[in-house]
Amino acid sequence: MVLVGGFERFKSGSELSSYVGLTILIRKSRTSVNGRSRISKIGNQKLRNLLFMCSFNACKYNKACKAIYDRIVAKGKSKKLALIAVCNKLLKQAFVIAKSRKAI
Repeated sequence: MVLVGGFERFKSGSELSSYVGLTILIRKSRTSVNGRSRISKIGNQKLRNLLFMCSFNACKYNKACKAIYDRIVAKGKSKKLALIAVCNKLLKQAFVIAKSRKAI
């Protein structure tokens, strides 16, 4: 909550995800071949790095995060992409807990 400055200024979890820089940036051009999608990295780098490190433990101990990670890896996607998805899940879980004042 300290790095975000409180959750009151965000209306949704997707706004918070954009603030942190975990949203997908699609690289397209009219004339050339489409590039690979990446995360935007425009945002709070400290929080993004912290969430990425927390996603390792979340994959071990959080059932919802483990399910997301396994599902994405089973589709043949990279493990790093799956960890970014877990980061988004953790961020949105924290947002919901802070907004509703209830545990999930």
